[in-house]
Amino acid sequence: MSAIYTTAELGQLAVAASAIARRAAEQIMLIYQQSFDVTNKSDNTPLTAADMASHHILETELGALDASVLALSEESSFERFAQRRAARRLWLIDPLDGTREFVKRNGEFCINIALVEDHQVVLGIILHPPSGVLWRAVRGGGAWREDTQGVHRIAVATTSDQPPRVAASRSHNHPSVEAYIAAIQATERLSQGSALKFALIAEGKADVYPRLSSRCSEWDVAAGQCLIEEAGGGVVDPSGKVMRYNERDSVIVHNFIAYGDRGRSWLDPLVGIALGD
Repeated sequence: MSAIYTTAELGQLAVAASAIARRAAEQIMLIYQQSFDVTNKSDNTPLTAADMASHHILETELGALDASVLALSEESSFERFAQRRAARRLWLIDPLDGTREFVKRNGEFCINIALVEDHQVVLGIILHPPSGVLWRAVRGGGAWREDTQGVHRIAVATTSDQPPRVAASRSHNHPSVEAYIAAIQATERLSQGSALKFALIAEGKADVYPRLSSRCSEWDVAAGQCLIEEAGGGVVDPSGKVMRYNERDSVIVHNFIAYGDRGRSWLDPLVGIALGD
């Protein structure tokens, strides 16, 4: 691979990574269809055998695609996390995003895979195991949906003259989010678990996703950001800066706005709203 990935090289990696994601999804669904135990991690978030089965496949097989890229999963070892800051290229992996939804058996969970190069996300994949629908994007290559009907290019909606449709978290909420929804005079709210909210925006089914409360991690956001950007939208922090990755000792992400139509002012309504920490 070249010093900087070309769009063609990213496309090849996306195809290979998509096949790996599908193998991980098969294991997730095998466990989903039977009884399983749930334990709590040190941060009090749930963990299941499906998280770990997916993690082992994704970390191992993505890491084998290119030796120059560190594969980092939410469930990776401390030693691997210690290597993160020195890595120019990094796979950011959430092997099961939406474990709470998985435990509830409501189907709103997914696999997130992102490739970061020089702190910028250049490849993103979101796969919904229950349906098999996969969304993928690479820098300069557009955003695509792959389902039983084939592969279709997707784009955000242009809705400057219509009330915005809000994608909101199923399990995380905060007064700041409610204040923002009121400020933009949204008339439709689409509650959805996991990173599937990014896919709603990339496909033009929702217009904005305000994450202004509970903390999340870089692997929760990066894949969705690539998808939305290549579909014509953006993901920025409250100051308007584009989200970047692997720049800090922490992988925690605090607040961001994901949006479709670039012609609307999505940040102005934040004025006067107290954001979560």
